[in-house]
Amino acid sequence: QVQLVESGGGLVQAGGSLRLSCAASERTSSSDAMGWFRQGPGKEREFVAGLVWSGGNPSYADSVKGRFSMSRDNTKIAVYLQMNNLKPEDTAVYYCAAGRRSPWPDRPHSYTYWGQGTQVTVSS
Repeated sequence: QVQLVESGGGLVQAGGSLRLSCAASERTSSSDAMGWFRQGPGKEREFVAGLVWSGGNPSYADSVKGRFSMSRDNTKIAVYLQMNNLKPEDTAVYYCAAGRRSPWPDRPHSYTYWGQGTQVTVSS
């Protein structure tokens, strides 16, 4: 029911920055939580950042704390991921996800809706 579309991925050198966007078709009780996940080559999907529309501060994976920041735009029903000081290990397909508020925002199964992903490649 909820469609998510990611954009903003691309190729960047180590130390550079990218800003990812995720536009949602609607906001419902089943999509109160928003998250960013990524999946690198030969790796499992992992949590990057998450927030709740109704309030609270974003949470982040330890690997991106201090470098990435997540924000929301209520009027556009969109969330963003500002990525700074990118490293080659950040190379992955980044996915936007939405679901009900959960005590486990870092788990993929906590989210019901997923975008198709956007590729981020960081060269050394």
